[in-house]
Amino acid sequence: MNTHKQDYEETLERVSKTTIAETASHVDHHRRFPTESIEALKSSGLLGALSATESGGLGLGLAGAARIIRRVAEECGSTAMVLTMHYCGTAVLEAHGTSDVRREAASGAHLSTLAFSEAASRSHFWVPVSTAEARNGHIVLNAAKSWVTSASHATAYIWSSKPLAAEGLSTIWLVPSAATGIKTHGPFEGLGLRGNDSLPVAAENVEVARAAMLGGDGKGFEVMMGTVMPVFGVLSAACSNGLMAGGLRRTIEHATSTRHSDTGASLADLPTIRNYIARMQVKTDMSEALLSRTLAAIAAAQPDATLRVLECKAAAGETANEVLDLAMRICGGAAYRKEVGVERFFRDARAAGVMAPTTDVLYDFIGKAVCGMPLF
Repeated sequence: MNTHKQDYEETLERVSKTTIAETASHVDHHRRFPTESIEALKSSGLLGALSATESGGLGLGLAGAARIIRRVAEECGSTAMVLTMHYCGTAVLEAHGTSDVRREAASGAHLSTLAFSEAASRSHFWVPVSTAEARNGHIVLNAAKSWVTSASHATAYIWSSKPLAAEGLSTIWLVPSAATGIKTHGPFEGLGLRGNDSLPVAAENVEVARAAMLGGDGKGFEVMMGTVMPVFGVLSAACSNGLMAGGLRRTIEHATSTRHSDTGASLADLPTIRNYIARMQVKTDMSEALLSRTLAAIAAAQPDATLRVLECKAAAGETANEVLDLAMRICGGAAYRKEVGVERFFRDARAAGVMAPTTDVLYDFIGKAVCGMPLF
């Protein structure tokens, strides 16, 4: 049964504690797409969190979507990343898609994702080398996308190419994943987020209608930076924060329940262990505070909102690595044997630093911004 805006947090907690938590280890171990978790989010209406109420969604805005991503990531990073990309896609569809596809995305009948990354442009995802050509009344796309989350499970891709005819860096298209000429190359063999189905996708003479264009020819950069970047940056940070919270919770449970047989003392009775846990808590809270500050800046349309988006993604990604390093250190051999579950969070957290824009690119952007230099 679909949830309502006012009680979505209760629904989120129920779905997270049951389906998502119960399937997370299996998803990771078998590198399997989190089908049950996505279906549970769909049936509860949470796939429509960022969709407008006019489209049949919950209309929770970016802050609500971030709350959902954080809680889901606390149980399963793979599910959180699939959901992050769906929300990014629905944001574009809400701004530029037809009413039919907006309703489908809000209901979860349409699972969305981004197809921006390419090996040729690497972390400079805003400069695609993919091509679009008008031919025989259709648009013909050719491309080699390097990483597409939910590649073999998404309904359609939010796809970037060079402009069709206009000036500009790129044009955005809605490309059905089942279109003739689309090929995915798998399975996914990544270090972490093993269930997110992130695969290379190739397009060979894929035909779409001109009406599949989203946002105007040559206007892809504006869509990427104005619509996608705030959503992706904030939700990536929320995902990292959720991974921290999940690792911290499991570390505390292990430290307070594990006892030395000779003394009867728990790990948490050791001042050094408490010190490490305190550091984990402080770092997690600091990252949460920056994300809250970012959401407030976006909501108030403050001049520094873009800077905050860049900062929160970079800070959360790096802080998650620090926090989960400590989790592995505290839990010791039990962590390496996967008994306490922090090892999965440790691996999943590494992805944030290499997802474009990478952490190093973000630091370059932040440095340019604070020095009064143009980002591009």
